[in-house]
Amino acid sequence: MNKFEVMDKLVQYNKGYIKTSDATKNNISRTYFSEYVKERNLIKAAHGIYMTEDTWQDDIYVTQIRYPQVIFSHETAAYLLELTDREPFKISLTLKTGESSTRLVKSGLIVYKIKQELYEVGLMLAKSPSGHEIRSYNAERTVCDIIRSRSKIEIQEIQTVLKTYLRQKNRNIPKLMRYAKLFSVDSILGQYIEVLL
Repeated sequence: MNKFEVMDKLVQYNKGYIKTSDATKNNISRTYFSEYVKERNLIKAAHGIYMTEDTWQDDIYVTQIRYPQVIFSHETAAYLLELTDREPFKISLTLKTGESSTRLVKSGLIVYKIKQELYEVGLMLAKSPSGHEIRSYNAERTVCDIIRSRSKIEIQEIQTVLKTYLRQKNRNIPKLMRYAKLFSVDSILGQYIEVLL
């Protein structure tokens, strides 16, 4: 298999995307990779990330590649988990307290921070809109995050997320209430649930 075929396989495996680092990991020089990018008319999706002309731009996936430490949260997680059908205007994500968010904010992302011991509560692997695996919070954590940040989120969006969650067959109310206690939103969440049920 020649080097172009190796890179074609990488593009196929990554659903239309290839990173410069993928090429270098496979002993392909940057010069040769640049030739490949030109030859295949690849489009630059972000620094060091390219995609084929017929690939749909998946901003959530590209964000995950650029910032592997982030976890998608709030409205973005709600959208990924189908708790809302409203695609978020801006991508929301969470970082550990103390991590720098300057580059993320400059890129137009909404950044929330949480202390280290709560950072991975509810972490799961979800699918981005074009089917790539990404890090997100589960439904119970997402409901708690949305209640915690209610001053920044439209009331209709909060109600939609809660109503949709409560209608799901796989909802886990004991887990939701356990998380709500952890994030100190149990009494507020209880009030919302009372109104909606």
